[in-house]
Amino acid sequence: MFARPRGPALFWRVAIGNAAVLAAACTITALVFSPPVKEFAVREFAIFAGGLALMLALNLLLLRHALAPLRELTTFVRRIDPLEPGRRLEIAGGDSEVSELAAAFNEMLERLENERRDSVGRALQAQEGERLRVSQELHDGVGQTLTGVVLQLGRVARDVPHDGVVEAQETARASLEEVRRIARRLRPEALDDLGLASALHVLGERVAEHSELDVDVHVQSGLPAFGPEAELVLYRVAQEALTNVARHAGARRAEVRLELAGGRPRLEVDDDGRGLPADGREGGGVRGMRERAVLIGGSLKLARSPLGGARVTLELP
Repeated sequence: MFARPRGPALFWRVAIGNAAVLAAACTITALVFSPPVKEFAVREFAIFAGGLALMLALNLLLLRHALAPLRELTTFVRRIDPLEPGRRLEIAGGDSEVSELAAAFNEMLERLENERRDSVGRALQAQEGERLRVSQELHDGVGQTLTGVVLQLGRVARDVPHDGVVEAQETARASLEEVRRIARRLRPEALDDLGLASALHVLGERVAEHSELDVDVHVQSGLPAFGPEAELVLYRVAQEALTNVARHAGARRAEVRLELAGGRPRLEVDDDGRGLPADGREGGGVRGMRERAVLIGGSLKLARSPLGGARVTLELP
């Protein structure tokens, strides 16, 4: 299939058509009703040309005003981002067809955003369920097996002292700790047992423990109660942001703050690393955070941090 070439804009098609009709009507009228003259009347022709030009100019102005809402709609459509919901088109003009078109377009956006929110919610719920299942299998299955291996190697080391046995025992113990760490990352037990504030502090301590980051976590007291879904989204966004800082930012310091700003809860993660990519491209981690924000009706923003690196901001409704 071949793409159809784009023609002139609607404004110019209508304007040229109107101009042709006006010019033809004025010319025919002048020819039919003008008295017969022997010489070319320059003054009358100038008046005729001036009047025609004035009508054409008024026609262009009226057309531009009439088609302005269509241009606004086109500009608005080009700026729509599915990961930044809530934006609506506002066009004044009473009960005109353009206003009806804007209202229908806003209704379509509302339906699409609701459907996307539901689909993202189902996908993330399934993802969290799978995380929980894998975490439990690692903890109860692989973890218990490795614990038994460590105990058996300990008994063997007592009966048959040998450096190789002790080294194998230490390797098994390190593998057990790694399995437990992966299980904790898959499903944060601190969030279920201690609440969001304690879970964020524990997250900061664990990230600092396994990286060279100095992580400072501040949770404002007196925050409103969050639902389980909002708590999980806040925790996952903080976790993904700190993971990106530890892996890619080359930072030495990170700050996590959960507080009220303008009466709305806001999560901020700052670092002193290399900052945002120069080309503005966003990876899968950032897209995942945006999708989680959409799930609870929040908005995620990326900006330069006062610390010199990047700032990730999640604002809740």
